[in-house]
Amino acid sequence: MASSHTVTTCLSPPVHYVICKLGFEKKDAYDINNILSENGEVCWQALTEHVCYLESDQSVDYIKSIRSLGPVCESVNLHFKSLTKEKFVIQYALWFHWTNCTELFVEVFDVLQHTQTTGVALALMKLTSCLERALGDVYLLIGKDCPFLLRDLLASEQLAVVFGQAVMDVLRIFIGSPYGLNLRNVLWHGFASPQEIPAKYCAMLLFLTAGLGQLLQMYLLQTKCVLVHRPYVIFVSSEELDVFPDLSHEALSIAEELVKLSSFVLQTMIPFWMSALTAFKQSRYADCVILLLPQLEVGLRLLFTTTNKCPNRLLTAEPSALYTTFDEMLAKHLDNEEVNQLPAVLEEPSMELLWDFLNHQEGPRIRDRLSHGEINLEAFPREVANQIVAFAITLLCRFSDEDVFAFKEHMVIKPLMNCASCYRSQFHPISRLKKQPLRRVKYVVLSQGYTLHNIFHDNIFEVLECMKSIHLWPELPVVPEEHVQTIKGLEGNAEASTLISVISEILSQLQQYIPHNCYSSDDPVNSVLTERLLIELCETRVCTLYSPRPVLEILAILRKISAQCHQVSEQVIASTELRYKRWMNRNLRSRQRHNYLRMLSSIKFLSPVLRLILVMITLELVNVHLVCKKNQFDYQQYLKFLKSLLQYTENLVTYTSLEKNKWDETTELTNKALIKIRKIHDRKLMLMQLAT
Repeated sequence: MASSHTVTTCLSPPVHYVICKLGFEKKDAYDINNILSENGEVCWQALTEHVCYLESDQSVDYIKSIRSLGPVCESVNLHFKSLTKEKFVIQYALWFHWTNCTELFVEVFDVLQHTQTTGVALALMKLTSCLERALGDVYLLIGKDCPFLLRDLLASEQLAVVFGQAVMDVLRIFIGSPYGLNLRNVLWHGFASPQEIPAKYCAMLLFLTAGLGQLLQMYLLQTKCVLVHRPYVIFVSSEELDVFPDLSHEALSIAEELVKLSSFVLQTMIPFWMSALTAFKQSRYADCVILLLPQLEVGLRLLFTTTNKCPNRLLTAEPSALYTTFDEMLAKHLDNEEVNQLPAVLEEPSMELLWDFLNHQEGPRIRDRLSHGEINLEAFPREVANQIVAFAITLLCRFSDEDVFAFKEHMVIKPLMNCASCYRSQFHPISRLKKQPLRRVKYVVLSQGYTLHNIFHDNIFEVLECMKSIHLWPELPVVPEEHVQTIKGLEGNAEASTLISVISEILSQLQQYIPHNCYSSDDPVNSVLTERLLIELCETRVCTLYSPRPVLEILAILRKISAQCHQVSEQVIASTELRYKRWMNRNLRSRQRHNYLRMLSSIKFLSPVLRLILVMITLELVNVHLVCKKNQFDYQQYLKFLKSLLQYTENLVTYTSLEKNKWDETTELTNKALIKIRKIHDRKLMLMQLAT
């Protein structure tokens, strides 16, 4: 790994010039009264006069505009420094209410009074994150589906309608455009060191945010609209996020020593690392993670550029090229189609952890959610910050030019290294198929009038949880004694007996793919489908990194099938308990009693068929990567079969619902499904068959 001592900046010369020098070229003093009225309102017209445009296409001339706005920013910074906190709150606090983060902006004012370098950078990251979220809320006054990227949001017609195009042009000079100062991206991606971000730009964004609040108030009064703030995503502690043990004060002290020794850390970035560790000690967990995530990106970028022999990509790119960010560093191939060497250097457990915390759609996606303002910073949990800091410590240990053997073997560090070395993905679709919601609300959006979504799941096997649900069926309330003989008549039910016979036959064919200790030929229906079998299959490690599209397509269908099976089981349990209760209370009419008895009869074959499906999809999951060995025709036939199986389970959900209650129809449905299962097995199109 290249020495971190030789890198003095991660800003390319043109970007360094734009951020660190361009806005200081005009030395003229600027009178704050030109842009601030006596009653404390921002004079936008005076501000927009500093925006210069290209003659060719009338787009913003960012170079001239930044140069012209430089003295204005300095004047705003001096203005804020001249105010007491009380005066600032009286004059400006009202205009930050539209952001739903008034306290954060008051905190930014406090930072500007002391101008600590890491403090200014942190304040800017938090300010831009909050501002983006608030602008998204304003966008939704007019538009739908708020743009994910800040640059698209700022360039939208919707915001131009509310604030005016010239005002949006001012904002884009500071954030959102790679041609401007681009302060948000430069900081959140870890390119700027603490001393490279002028405090006056932070002051200017604080000032502009207040001005936007004034414009928005006028718009809302004119249109009679009401600004609604989208709910925050809230992380709730979960076993899935508890990868590392809780960090002690001793571990944090060792981390501070490692920061100074490790080649994973650029020397210019050490203040960020130390501030992050200090924030953790002070229980400022959001601040800690906001400071640390960009530094993880810098360290990995240094490792990426060294292992792939492309040192120039350590720097910020020009507007015409992409930055080297997490997305690119975690990818399988480089943009020239060569194999990315970073995954091999990091090794699979660390890659899986990075993908889980940053990229997988069902994971926490911590960096995305923080940088786009989706998380309430005041409620950021220690547990999540603990995981990020602990993982960072393992990287400090692993990638060092110094002899850190003593650190690696230290009693508080060694457990962290062990946890990192044996991590398995929790949020890849393969992992999600093995899991099922037990506690339904794990990370949810909490807000009056909003439905719960983005659910995290407990560390419970999905198929196993469904199996547990089915195992409750025999314990359901029995029908009253005088009707026992009616129920026993099922043994003479030819259709049900035939279905159970077919299930037994299929299970016998599956025997060769099932571990011997999980199969009993004496009673295949009841003995093969045990929790022990599913636990053993689900414990089988299946590669999750870089799953090809066919694998992801199959996984999506298998997950839907599993979810439908679970819903059928839950409906059966709910229906049985409800109808039994109504029977005992003499609230069931004759027809309803007969229907109840037909339901109890259907359970006799529905239970084994659902268990058969669970075992099948688990066996297919274990061998899911073999789908890539199928030719196109066989793949399409296999896909068609899975979709038909999904359709069967979806129909079961409909027929077994309290509303439909069509139990006789389930017999015909099940018969057709079993015929398809036997047919696909006879044609040897199952993945488990390819494995042999």
